[in-house]
Amino acid sequence: MTGKKGAKKLKIVLFTGYACNNNCVFCIDADKRALPQKSTAELLRETVRARNRGAYILEIIGGESTIRPDFNRVVAAAKKLGVPQVSCATNGRVFADPAAAKKIVASGIDSIIFSVHGPNARVHDALTRAPGSFAQLKRGLENLRALGFTRIGGNTTVVKRNMAALPALARFYLKHGINNVEYIFVDPTYGGAKNNFGKLVPRISEAAPYMRAALALGRAAGMDQWKARYVPLCHFGDCLGQISETNERKLFLTEHWAPDFRNTDAIGSRAAVSRQKTARCRGCKLYGACEGIWAEYLKVYGDRELKRMK
Repeated sequence: MTGKKGAKKLKIVLFTGYACNNNCVFCIDADKRALPQKSTAELLRETVRARNRGAYILEIIGGESTIRPDFNRVVAAAKKLGVPQVSCATNGRVFADPAAAKKIVASGIDSIIFSVHGPNARVHDALTRAPGSFAQLKRGLENLRALGFTRIGGNTTVVKRNMAALPALARFYLKHGINNVEYIFVDPTYGGAKNNFGKLVPRISEAAPYMRAALALGRAAGMDQWKARYVPLCHFGDCLGQISETNERKLFLTEHWAPDFRNTDAIGSRAAVSRQKTARCRGCKLYGACEGIWAEYLKVYGDRELKRMK
């Protein structure tokens, strides 16, 4: 699956469970916190299975996977098995402990993606509902840099409360030299954003200008891997080369292995389960490339903001 020239690479997203030391208001897994965590033995078996399936990327996530005592063991096992790229998505708080950061780097992890939801503690901590979480992730970034670890990415969930702060957040990412960033339009299919839709989910016509402004700041600084995710393309006509899903479909086959489900076509299933295009989209020149917008969004806001591009 990964050996042929030009073939798509298999990316397996391995969920360790849903326990987390943050309590983000928008979290898609907000209603799953009490589900059992995977055991160490289960995670090690799945790591072997991922290698045998030909995984090129193994991304370990939670909840918050780094709070597990066995996190380093799972990463080291994946690297010993020969998985080319092992990464994790994290809220970054564990890395505030220099010893913990050093152990995680020593495990052989290839890249780390920090979830940053505001440019300062006021915005970020209000969304994570974890006082001090912004200060800890900042220390985590500093500790990794001190260790010489530079393969750090970022992701930001875009909601009503932080959308106007995206340009300032872009400058935060620039200050820390983070070249790979995703600005992710919030998913209201399940969890916190569905439960509190009115307070959290912005209209795409209001959020898109801030998202585009953040992308433009990255382009101006030479950051060529800043992208928007989960957006209708009609609102991003000036940055079509910076859409995560377009890139993802070209490069990867993505599977999600979670405690309560297994999705062997995470890319294709979005169109079947959670994202839609409407009659307003027909005839748009971007129709074939676009995944539309969240079905839950359309239930509340309708499709009047969607534009047919000529």
